[in-house]
Amino acid sequence: MIGFKSFIAIGMMFSCSTMMAQDDPEYRMEFGAGLGLMTYEGDFNGGILSSGNMSPSGSILLRRVMNPRSALRFALGFGAIKGSTKDISTFYLDFNTQRYNESAREPYEFKNTLVDFNALYEYNFFPYGTGRDYRGAKRLTPFIGVGLGFTYVNCKNGTIDLSAVPAKVVNNSSDQFGSPEMTGSSGVFTANLPIAFGVKYKLADRVNLGLEWMMHFSLSDKLDGVKDPYHISSTGIFKNTDCYSNLQVSLTYSFWEKCKTCFKD
Repeated sequence: MIGFKSFIAIGMMFSCSTMMAQDDPEYRMEFGAGLGLMTYEGDFNGGILSSGNMSPSGSILLRRVMNPRSALRFALGFGAIKGSTKDISTFYLDFNTQRYNESAREPYEFKNTLVDFNALYEYNFFPYGTGRDYRGAKRLTPFIGVGLGFTYVNCKNGTIDLSAVPAKVVNNSSDQFGSPEMTGSSGVFTANLPIAFGVKYKLADRVNLGLEWMMHFSLSDKLDGVKDPYHISSTGIFKNTDCYSNLQVSLTYSFWEKCKTCFKD
């Protein structure tokens, strides 16, 4: 009889400790920052992850945690995109390139500052948490995200639409003209579609570490300053437009504790 009572007492203690553990706080919000590398993907890039097209980037982010599997994230990012015709083998009538350099034209080079704001829906493949705040939650989870963003690029040398400009044909090595004159506005504003892949790791109850790669598909072909370098007018969403990607490490802090007596998702 004594053994049975002891068994019941131990079971009740274990049950109470489990219930207490499940009552550890959950948080509704995260705030933090990220650092990474931004890469230009357009007409004048040497490769998808070419080191010559990479620039440092940073961001400030706010995440609204809806439940352990999903969240809404808002981020303001800063960086630069850069490229050059000397690093590519594609033939453009108006620019000197690595492969076609018969003329004395100067290679076209650019480094344009960029500001990006995006709203992203994130889906975690596993419930995300310490395991004490939500039963079955994992400290490490991969995630995907998709959303809508806006991009502003400052093209300090101006912009040009080559579909409206006659091509400069190279006849022989005596042609001494340079790249086309940039006569358009230096400011480019456009929307973009961000798609992200990454992992999250909970370092502590309130500290979150993230690693992600995000691709931004913009609606503009002027992020590098040149629209339609083939002199063929392009139309349609995401057709012949410039893109950029961002590889980033982020650190966020959780706050705004959920009510302990309220229903938890």
